[in-house]
Amino acid sequence: MAIRNIKVKNMQFNISYEIVNREKKTDLIVLHGWGSNKELMMNAFKRFMPSFRHIYIDMPGFGKSGNDYSLTTNDYYNIIERFIKELNLKKDIVIGHSFGGKVALLLEPKLLVLLSSAGIPVKKSFKTRAKIALFKLLKPLGGENFYKLFATKDVEGMSKNMYETLKNVVDEDFSENFKNFKNKALIFWGEKDGATPISSGKKIASLIKNSRFIPMEGDHYFFLKNPQKISEAIEESYGK
Repeated sequence: MAIRNIKVKNMQFNISYEIVNREKKTDLIVLHGWGSNKELMMNAFKRFMPSFRHIYIDMPGFGKSGNDYSLTTNDYYNIIERFIKELNLKKDIVIGHSFGGKVALLLEPKLLVLLSSAGIPVKKSFKTRAKIALFKLLKPLGGENFYKLFATKDVEGMSKNMYETLKNVVDEDFSENFKNFKNKALIFWGEKDGATPISSGKKIASLIKNSRFIPMEGDHYFFLKNPQKISEAIEESYGK
């Protein structure tokens, strides 16, 4: 494991990362999802794609990378973009799971690999909508002090600034960003994904012209059971 200090817009971040197959020339950058970390992604893909140099990154606020700010998806993009430039990496292939898929998309790699990506809003349940409405009602009265009572399981144990970050990023509609992506994309999805439904994956595939949609058995973390098949598809696609 290594640490790189990154400064973006007067904000300081210590980014934890791991590089595998250092001697290789083609870069494969891997971005985890919300509440996850680089170790999870390494467990899935480290053994595969030996012809690529793998770069696994803990994004700010996750794993061993700290965060003291309320961030947006664009902030995460700027941080990872700066990290890539400072380490002289190339955006040959970028894998993004869930929230990491939106950051990967903004990086505009030669080959974009999405694993059940976020970016297509899904209608909330009545319970969730009521919870949000109650929080907004109480906030002027000091309700923000009780944010943990309203936080989703995604931020259990996390700081208030990470909850604020989640609110910034959770409902973004990236439809236009997907539509404007001009390079090649592989879109993998868990057929039983309850977090980002497969309908979202099909919509993303319809928006990105040069894309291939590959559904697989499993839930939001389907890739943990299918790393070899995913890796083989990536190797085949990048070689073309």
